Amino acid sequence: MAQFKSTDPAARIGKIKGEILAHAIAIEVLGICGQQKALPKNQGKTVVYRRYLPHGALNTNWDTRNRPVVDAAAHELTEGVTPTADSLTPQDITAVIKQYGCLYQLTDQVVDTYEDDVPAEMKKHCGERVGLLREMIRYGVVKGCTNVFYAGGSSRATVAEAISLNLLRKISRNLQANHAKRITGVLDASPRIATRPVEASYLVFVHTDAEADVRDLKGFIHVSEYGNRKPVHAQELGSCENFRFITSPELAPYAGAGADIGTTGLTGTTKVDVYPFIVCGEDAWGQLALRGTDSIDPTYIPPGQKDKSDPLGQRGYIGAKFYMNAVLLNEGWMAIAEAGVSAL
Repeated sequence: MAQFKSTDPAARIGKIKGEILAHAIAIEVLGICGQQKALPKNQGKTVVYRRYLPHGALNTNWDTRNRPVVDAAAHELTEGVTPTADSLTPQDITAVIKQYGCLYQLTDQVVDTYEDDVPAEMKKHCGERVGLLREMIRYGVVKGCTNVFYAGGSSRATVAEAISLNLLRKISRNLQANHAKRITGVLDASPRIATRPVEASYLVFVHTDAEADVRDLKGFIHVSEYGNRKPVHAQELGSCENFRFITSPELAPYAGAGADIGTTGLTGTTKVDVYPFIVCGEDAWGQLALRGTDSIDPTYIPPGQKDKSDPLGQRGYIGAKFYMNAVLLNEGWMAIAEAGVSAL
């Protein structure tokens, strides 16, 4: 394991500042939505979500599962005759939590002699690293949604256009046909499990590279023009029709996965880089054990604590561990727009 030694640059008196969890929350964007579920201790690692299909819906795909069919004539009652009873059709979705963590090490000489506050920096970096790790866990799950729309093509390999208002309208039409509810509340920007209300909309998460194309959408309103409307996140860029856009440099594209660049005017090397635009309705996906004081277990063992593995107390550690996972609950209530980004 690599140690931070007195010969390494930079150091101040070892005083721990800030909270790891607060640093983690600060860089997360996907974490503001998604159904939150805390997993109690000693209850295993598996969570089973259950939903019931609406009457007349077919368990074929996410479009058919969310579209009830009710025939009025079939529900007409005959005098004196008890109608045939119907039953509910459940759908179970299983998620298994995993344990993650990171660890930093420093020496007693760092604490005793350094000018820079290395322990405080380690705690800050630990929190930011945990935040990025949690974001990548979410991103890996939600971008795997199978309700996908392609800009200028019919597959990822044929994507040859930037995001457009017409493509977004197709997504809006699909989500509304699937009875996807607009998001009206997001997690507050604090370590607590607390929500705050926002104006109803579908949230769109995308890489910051797509900012110029989003701004060019007809009818786009920048967040600075909102007036009394409250942004859903500090990274919110603005809104257009039913959508509010939140950008993050962490939501990386599929490099070179699209069509030949040719005269498309899109970014890439020889082929277009494909960017997922993650469009979310309410309760489309879930997160396990992400907020609250018990969601992360931080560690700080300062140098000077002596035991048989370190009899002189020369080493110290700062780190954190946590359990989490994310799961798609209803892919008909969310969508992925895969598009290129204009070269500037």
